[in-house]
Amino acid sequence: MTLLAGLSVLGQPAKPDAGKDEARAGTVNEVAVMETTEGTMVIEFWPEVAPKTVENFKKLARQGFYDGTAFHRIIKGFMIQGGDPNTKDPAKERLYGTGDPGYKIKAEFNNRPHVKGVLSMARSRDPDSAGSQFFICHGVAKSLDGQYTAFGKLIKGEDVLDKIANTPVTMGGEPSPSKPTKRVGVVKVQIVPADSLAK
Repeated sequence: MTLLAGLSVLGQPAKPDAGKDEARAGTVNEVAVMETTEGTMVIEFWPEVAPKTVENFKKLARQGFYDGTAFHRIIKGFMIQGGDPNTKDPAKERLYGTGDPGYKIKAEFNNRPHVKGVLSMARSRDPDSAGSQFFICHGVAKSLDGQYTAFGKLIKGEDVLDKIANTPVTMGGEPSPSKPTKRVGVVKVQIVPADSLAK
C-alpha cells in the first residue's frame, strides 16, 4: 500500500456546554501519544472532518495494534509511513506496505491541506482501501489534498518527525529511495485526554 497508494462518532454535534460529554464520547480533547525509537510525537485529531477515520485509529491504538510496528517507508521532505502490522515481524519484510487490520474503511476526503505534520491515511488506488496504514507529512504535499484522508496533525515532536525523516534510505520497491536502512519502530501509541499532558 503506497501513497499512490469503523466506528461512528459517539454523541451528538458539539454544544457549548457539552465539554464533559464530548470528552466521554472520545470525539474531543483526546490526543495520540506516539512513542517511537527516535522519540515521542503527540498528535491532535480532526473528528469534525474525518470522524470515522479518527475513531478507527483510536480503536486500533487502544487495542495495541500499532505497538511494535515500524515506519517502513520514509521520503524526506514528503512523508513517513507506518501502521502496517507486517512490520512487527522482520521476517515479513517483503510484505511491508501490504498489511491492514483485516478490513477497509471508507475515505473521508476533506479540505484540510497536507502540510508538514499532518496525519493522513495511506491507501492503494481504490479510494476506500485504507485500513491501518498512515503517514505523517514531512513537507507540503498539495497533490494529496482531497485525495487522501487527513485526520489530524502533530502538536508536539516536530524534532522527532525530522529525525525520522532524515533516516538514511535505500530503494525498496518504490519509484524513489524510501526503505529505511535501520528499523524505526513505533514502541506504542496511547490515546489520552489532551489536558493530561499539561499535568
